Amino acid sequence: MVNINDNLKNNFYKQMKDETFKKIVESINCDEKILYKHTSSLENSKEELKNCLNCKGLIECKNELKGYCNLPEKEGKDITFTFKACKYKNRELKNNAYQKNLNLFDMPNNLKNAKMKDIYTDDKSRFKVIKYIDNYFKKYPDKNLKGLYLHGNFGSGKTYLIAALFNELAKKEVKSAIVYFPEFLRTLKVSFQKSENTEATFGEKYEYIKNIPLLLIDDIGAENVTSWGRDEILGTLLQYRMNENLPTFFTSNLNINELENHLAVTNKNEDKVKARRIIERIKYLTTDLELIGENRR
Repeated sequence: MVNINDNLKNNFYKQMKDETFKKIVESINCDEKILYKHTSSLENSKEELKNCLNCKGLIECKNELKGYCNLPEKEGKDITFTFKACKYKNRELKNNAYQKNLNLFDMPNNLKNAKMKDIYTDDKSRFKVIKYIDNYFKKYPDKNLKGLYLHGNFGSGKTYLIAALFNELAKKEVKSAIVYFPEFLRTLKVSFQKSENTEATFGEKYEYIKNIPLLLIDDIGAENVTSWGRDEILGTLLQYRMNENLPTFFTSNLNINELENHLAVTNKNEDKVKARRIIERIKYLTTDLELIGENRR
């Protein structure tokens, strides 16, 4: 009667007739009895390695984890298996390493792929904004540069344009953040109703965006306005960044006058004055430009 160990051994030597399998085994220099029990995994490594040898790019990768090959490593007397990046994946990782410098808060992750070279230039209404972004990129970190208050219709590409600028600067190791403002305020409000640990975590996030070298406050004017969110959160944030000369960008569907009315909440003089203070800080921090274009979403 053939026992399990004999079956493992026989299967192992059957696989050893394959040159790729044999090379993998020889590369780890491990006791054969240990190798027997890993034959199935080694066979999988063989198939993945063969896929790699014939592969011409990540698009046609046939391995379990695209861009990686699951290969054995000797660990003590046993074997472990580790996903190792191929030359194409390593190139991609190197080319995209700059993305770590852009932090997104409740924003689509594909903004990390926004590129200035992909910006649409077929719409004349975009030229002024594109010129501004190109000039900003060339002159940064000139302390006289202002951020941008970019307003216009829904889907015209406002956020993408600024994300493309941030990505290009990220390649120069400039750190930036994009914050979806309505969700940011909502999360902050909820955090005060939860544990101290949650509050501390959000406090760290607030301090992070307060001090980040480049900040985009996305979709301001779409939030539900409260005096607390306006005065304690937004007002404090803008005052700090103004004092520290930290470039701040905004996108909005509202022009600056409409935003002021939005922030006033009520018609009371006190609210109007506080809304005006926010607007004055935004004006100090930014250049006001309009982007009206085709909805590209």
